Amino acid sequence: MLVYIGTYTSQGSEGIYACEFDPATGALDGLRPMARTANPTYLCFHPERPYLYAANEVSDAMGKSGAVSAYAIGREGALTRLNQQPSHGTSPCYVSVGAAGRYVLVANYSSGTVAVLPIEAGGALGEATDVVQHEGSGADPRRQEGPHAHCIVPDPGDRFVLSCDLGTDRVMIYRLDAAAGSLLPAAAPYALLAPGSGPRHIAFHPNGRWAYVINELGNTMTAFTYQADTGRLDEIGSVSTLPAGYAETTYCADVHVAPSGRYVYGSNRGHDSIVILRVDEATGMVTPVGWAPTQGSFPRNFFLSPDGTWLLAANQKGDSVVSYRVDVATGLLEPTGHTLRVSMPVCLLPLL
Repeated sequence: MLVYIGTYTSQGSEGIYACEFDPATGALDGLRPMARTANPTYLCFHPERPYLYAANEVSDAMGKSGAVSAYAIGREGALTRLNQQPSHGTSPCYVSVGAAGRYVLVANYSSGTVAVLPIEAGGALGEATDVVQHEGSGADPRRQEGPHAHCIVPDPGDRFVLSCDLGTDRVMIYRLDAAAGSLLPAAAPYALLAPGSGPRHIAFHPNGRWAYVINELGNTMTAFTYQADTGRLDEIGSVSTLPAGYAETTYCADVHVAPSGRYVYGSNRGHDSIVILRVDEATGMVTPVGWAPTQGSFPRNFFLSPDGTWLLAANQKGDSVVSYRVDVATGLLEPTGHTLRVSMPVCLLPLL
């Protein structure tokens, strides 16, 4: 299995890399550069065509804006740059594809904006059809002085778009007008989290009725019910992502739901672990059942294999990617002992 790796390029990395992952042993090897580009810190695929899109997390790539780069995927995963467009904000940190593969959606952290970029014939990106500025602030004067859009995700039905804003403690909810390429507020335009939570990423349960938000500042996981016909989120409850008594500085990052729907996983940067939470099959609420050290510092993004038997984690400050076997019955993680060395990895994207 080929795995693309997005990185920060401030300490020697050249951009997007790839490695080989052996799903028989968990081994990681064959690291090689695939595209030279600045800070490609989040990557996504087109759902049907061989295109890859990267958020270039910078502030001045294209006229005081970050950028989104488009690539065609060729033989053996080779990447050919198609073009680059402004992200219409600073420090873009997340990209996804929505509305039946017609648009790339980008979240800009520092400016608190989200934008819609049309996908043209051949996979290149057109000029933005819409840019939305989030408004507001939060309880933490240092980290929540203004809006900070941290992700933007289509819902499972591709009808609504949700954006976690760390700075305002809100998950913004939009309807994407596929004809115009514009983001329109949903009937319930946002879900509000506890003050100082700092929502970062969201993941949906396979049943489509529940969603999970990992909160960077509060070090919590919040479970929601989700109404697919309106986009409405209603909170079920929140739990800590940390063991009882842990009091050191740490920040949550990424969240994924097991394909079985029985477990939710989150990354803790500082505690340097993956938390495993069991899902109550009746209510959707989660309860921590264990923590797996990531064998490195500041785990950011991670991914679960489609069959739920493997997990790979990227240690941003540990300069490593590590693999685990997943016990699908218990949800617990067993380290394989395999480690790949790479400078400042922050995003992992498997080519399935």
